[in-house]
Amino acid sequence: MTIQLQVNGRTFAATLEQNDAARALAQRLAESPLTLRLQNYGGFEKVGPLGESLPSNDRQTTTHAGDIVLYQGDQIVLFYGSNSWSYTRLGRVNDLTGWADALGRGDVTVTFSLAE
Repeated sequence: MTIQLQVNGRTFAATLEQNDAARALAQRLAESPLTLRLQNYGGFEKVGPLGESLPSNDRQTTTHAGDIVLYQGDQIVLFYGSNSWSYTRLGRVNDLTGWADALGRGDVTVTFSLAE
């Protein structure tokens, strides 16, 4: 399944993982798009509250730019760098062209929706 992320006027497609968390996110997005304010953290990720919990299956993971993960069951994290921690994978941005620039240096508003 594919979702879209709108960030600072740019649209990125991402492919969701085949797991319970990603399916729950897709079901949530089928109801309506989700707009979240994500904060810059550590110089490699943007993180923010989802507003609800999704099923989690955290595993020690090394992330890379473009990875979308769930942290502590209710935080969405978008990576523009790399980190190793315990996450549940949600998906991955398909084309990283302009990804880091769109995310910028500070906090960012991101709208998640199902791809049409």
